[in-house]
Amino acid sequence: MMFEHEQVQLRTGRRSGATIIVAIHSTQPGTALGGCRIATYPDVTAGLEDALRLSKAMTLKAFHAGLPMGGGKTVVALAPGAGHDRRAILHDTGDIIDTFGGTYLTGPDVGTGPEDMAVMGERTRYVMCRPRALGGSGDSSSHTALGVLAAIKAVCPDARRFTIVGLGNVGGHLARLLAADGHTLALADIDPSRRALAAFLGASWTAPEAALGTRCDVLIPAATGGVITAELVPRLRCGAIIGPANNQLATAEVAALLEERGIVWVPDFIASAGGIINAVATEIYRETPERIAERIAAIGQKALAYIKKPCGTKLNPT
Repeated sequence: MMFEHEQVQLRTGRRSGATIIVAIHSTQPGTALGGCRIATYPDVTAGLEDALRLSKAMTLKAFHAGLPMGGGKTVVALAPGAGHDRRAILHDTGDIIDTFGGTYLTGPDVGTGPEDMAVMGERTRYVMCRPRALGGSGDSSSHTALGVLAAIKAVCPDARRFTIVGLGNVGGHLARLLAADGHTLALADIDPSRRALAAFLGASWTAPEAALGTRCDVLIPAATGGVITAELVPRLRCGAIIGPANNQLATAEVAALLEERGIVWVPDFIASAGGIINAVATEIYRETPERIAERIAAIGQKALAYIKKPCGTKLNPT
């Protein structure tokens, strides 16, 4: 992997013993921004690679969102099967983030939420999305979902059948929004307890691997990255891929393979920008909810400009 980052720190938390990685891709446009991910990795190298990819994606996301900020990412790489003291991890992470002196701001990501930011905020003031009661912008999931929905409506206005893979906070919000509009849904998640949401919404349920190949108008990756592989592309039966999961394509070459099949792909760094737009506009710019809603709605036009033209009425490729 070519190294193109300004700074990377890999530290062992003094309280928790956890491996904590902070990757700063760029501060050239302004303060770097990127969430804190706590996840299990097979080894530290995998966690480092994730931090490097995710931080670069954040630079792109900020640029396309019209924010004068760069990208960064924090990854707490937990060993498989290892126990951990969550509070200690968050305090250790806060200490490390504080050493950047405000050139990098973090917030929630996979495995963290606003309450975790409050705990981390006991060690540093350079965190965003703390609970609203504590002066933060709170959970950004609904705003991320609204941005993805804006991209879908602009790019695929005739879409009626959707498959969502991943029913976490953002995926769950999207499922509810699409169901409220009367669309047909197929839902998937590795957590079987989330099947209850599918039943509540009247959606069909399938395993994540099978879901990726289901026939639909729009496939929505809303879980982990790298799921759209070169091997998967021939099995895809969707007209478009538009979702919030970061780094959806396993390699950059997959984009060309999708284009060859006539499958529209809206990059996640465009579609999933609603969360950071809300956090920055609320906590830094102090904008009104109405102005923030306008910013998030504009994701639709940015997505449309990126792909050049909307999907046709026949969405499923042959």
